[in-house]
Amino acid sequence: MAKIDSLIEKISGGNNLLFNELYGTEEKVLKEQAGRYTNLLNDFRQTFGKDDVLLFSSPGRTEIGGNHTDHNYGRVLAGAVNLDNIAVATANGSNIIRIKSSGYPEFQVDISNLAIEESNFYTSNSLVKGICAKMQKNGYKTGGFDACIDGRVPKGSGLSSSASFEVLIGEIINVLFNDGKMTAVENAIIGQWAENNYFGKPCGLMDQTACSVGGLITIDFKDPANPVVKEIDFDFVSTGFSLVITDVGGGHDDAASQAEYASLPTEMKSVAAGLGAKVLREVTLEQIVKKIPEIRKKTGDRAILRAYHFQGDNQRVVDQVAALENNDFQGFLKMVVESGYSSFMYNQNIFDVVHKDEQVVSLALALSEMVLKGKGAWRVHGGGFGGTIQAFVPQEKLDEYVETLEHVYGKGSCHKLFIRNKGAVKLDL
Repeated sequence: MAKIDSLIEKISGGNNLLFNELYGTEEKVLKEQAGRYTNLLNDFRQTFGKDDVLLFSSPGRTEIGGNHTDHNYGRVLAGAVNLDNIAVATANGSNIIRIKSSGYPEFQVDISNLAIEESNFYTSNSLVKGICAKMQKNGYKTGGFDACIDGRVPKGSGLSSSASFEVLIGEIINVLFNDGKMTAVENAIIGQWAENNYFGKPCGLMDQTACSVGGLITIDFKDPANPVVKEIDFDFVSTGFSLVITDVGGGHDDAASQAEYASLPTEMKSVAAGLGAKVLREVTLEQIVKKIPEIRKKTGDRAILRAYHFQGDNQRVVDQVAALENNDFQGFLKMVVESGYSSFMYNQNIFDVVHKDEQVVSLALALSEMVLKGKGAWRVHGGGFGGTIQAFVPQEKLDEYVETLEHVYGKGSCHKLFIRNKGAVKLDL
């Protein structure tokens, strides 16, 4: 624990090695982050009237390879990014968790009652409750705490704001009540379980793992209870390319659109079921092709196309990792584009057929190809149906690319990011 005034003094100006690791070295950015932390610390003191606190940070994530592969036990390539959620927290000696997030009303969770409530689906309250329930099942201690959170991982951005929030809460409980014993991977598994069972969203495990572990990693979910995480030693900065995530908007929260998203893992698994398996990782492309005449009558053609995408992107992750480890960056970029085309043509998560007149991702990809063809790479980013796209942009094209995309999607819609090494952690200044 540290005193708030002491932390504010250490943070002043943002000129410290920890902030360099989390946010880079640009003076303007560091000063802005110092102000952000200072405001949150003062907000905590004003809200909860306490002075002994801990600081936490949890990054967003960028999916670099493996689009919609994790929920069928596939492979992914992902990295933690420098947009994060931060928290000021301390235990309060009760069974009540009190959380105030910037821009939102304070909410409370009574952890003496951890029953699932479907009426509470799709709320932060339900995520916190689910995390506590699963931690207790796994033998960890839980307790009441007070926290103020400031989120800079945009909701609906494809950078996994919900996963970042989940592993942030998990890490707070881990540190406050369990001496930090829980591993980063277990924190991720607990976050995913809470999102599936208490939040009501059938997500895979990639987002939580990337946010919790940090760095550039490849994850193999063949055994989802024990995912194999491998760190990749590659310096993207040295390539002269920028990783640009563009917020293109779109996406809908209505039931029809939610069903569109949920159809992805469901349809993939229906193809696997046609071959007597649970998930697509358990079958081969050759087995699928052999059975197409029989199973398409039950699954429909789109499900088979999505299964084809899975098999391609699952192998592509292996090839992308090999390219990066062999410093074949141009080969890597070629596969990024191939993955994007596969998502568009076969996985079909680029636009929502319920709202087919809104094709914000399709348009952004077309503009990206116009500027970057033969020079960089572009693809849908994350779940799809709106949200964000990802591009690797050479320095000489960066201004043109940002101007072109922001001309359509608005000033500030493009985010130049970097991969940060820290996942969800307590910050020691």
